[in-house]
Amino acid sequence: MGPLPALADTIEAALVRAYQNNPQLNAQRAQVRSTDEGVPQALSGYRPKVKVTATGGYQYIDSNSTGGGTPNAIVRTEIHGANAPRQFGASISQNVFNGQVTANSTRKAESSVSGAREALRNIEQTILLTAATTYMDYLRDSAIVEVQKSNVRVLEQTLKQTKDRFNVGEVTRTDVAQSEAQLAAGRTQQLTAESNLVTTRSKFRQFIGNEPVALAPGSPVDRFLPPTLPSAVELSLTQHPNVTAAMFGIDVNYLDVKIKEGALLPTLDLVAQVNQSYEQQLTIFRTFNASAQAQLNIPIYSGGSEYSLIRQSKESLAQQRLVLEQTRDATRANTVALWGQLVAGKAQVQSAQAQVTASEIALNGVREEAKAGQRTTLDVLNAQQALVNARVALVTAQHDRVVASYGVLSAVGRLSPQVLNLATTTYDPSVHYQQVRDSWIGVRTPDGR
Repeated sequence: MGPLPALADTIEAALVRAYQNNPQLNAQRAQVRSTDEGVPQALSGYRPKVKVTATGGYQYIDSNSTGGGTPNAIVRTEIHGANAPRQFGASISQNVFNGQVTANSTRKAESSVSGAREALRNIEQTILLTAATTYMDYLRDSAIVEVQKSNVRVLEQTLKQTKDRFNVGEVTRTDVAQSEAQLAAGRTQQLTAESNLVTTRSKFRQFIGNEPVALAPGSPVDRFLPPTLPSAVELSLTQHPNVTAAMFGIDVNYLDVKIKEGALLPTLDLVAQVNQSYEQQLTIFRTFNASAQAQLNIPIYSGGSEYSLIRQSKESLAQQRLVLEQTRDATRANTVALWGQLVAGKAQVQSAQAQVTASEIALNGVREEAKAGQRTTLDVLNAQQALVNARVALVTAQHDRVVASYGVLSAVGRLSPQVLNLATTTYDPSVHYQQVRDSWIGVRTPDGR
């Protein structure tokens, strides 16, 4: 049995590798997991706080005191000696009311988690778009290299034919020089194309994670796009992660105002304590006491800093609302621009295809006319260069057409493994969140670290 044919790499497989292994994306996932911990930290305000204390030591006492035991009598009391005082105690406190600070802190932490997830979704879109663009860049640059190599081979053959015709006196030295100059320019263009391909190959390795081998052509993702520009704009203003993250940012700042206002409200705590003491004094061997009390604190005035913090938070909230409007405007403009590129890209592909067809016909015609003496060598060289330019333009237009479709999909907030139906397990940030949300104790992360 012969060797199996090598399977071509596809753009979908490249996107899967970028989604699974890109360091920037994995770092952002770790950032989301770190943000998750803000929720159990906020929830800790609902839970009791227990503390155990113990003290021990050594002390020496030498006291001499006088007192009136009976009228007109002075009693002198002397205490000398050493002892080892020891004390053991425990206390438990439970907050009953703290101006809704704990409740608002929990809601703020949950909004921060939601915002972090949207930031992760934005990074996912960025990485997938970069991977798709890099994949198409390599296809474009490798195709241009082949076009330039083919051009050099044709120019070498043209130079040979021109020299042969010069040797028999059909053309002049000028025709030979023109062919040599065009061949030198073609070799320069080939070297430039090869240099660009080397750069693209390194970017492919950086963003996708492997060396490009036998890449299959990429195709547009128009089937996942909205049918019209207005629907695309509407979708982008509600689903793009930058917009939704800014919305959650408003929630975070609003709740921060409520937390700061909680400092003006009273707090109520229940506190219970027990203490067992030994030899605190030479005359008392053991003491035990227990207490349970409610502590009510009503703030009156603390210098005015709390009022300043409230005003500061309100200004931050107003700023975040303006940021949301700014983000919506930028998202709308980006969607319109990318949609225009997509529409232009479709037309450019058709135009470039027609240009290649016409250039091929023109080149063949010029060559036949040159054989009949009706065209010069320069005419043939110009027609050959026009065909090369047309083929490069077609390759570039096909590249831009595919990249533009991915760009629009990203602009409307739908560039994701789920929408593209990529063959990969989708990272679910809610799994870690549920693992840590109600954790009371423990320092190990869910993955065992």
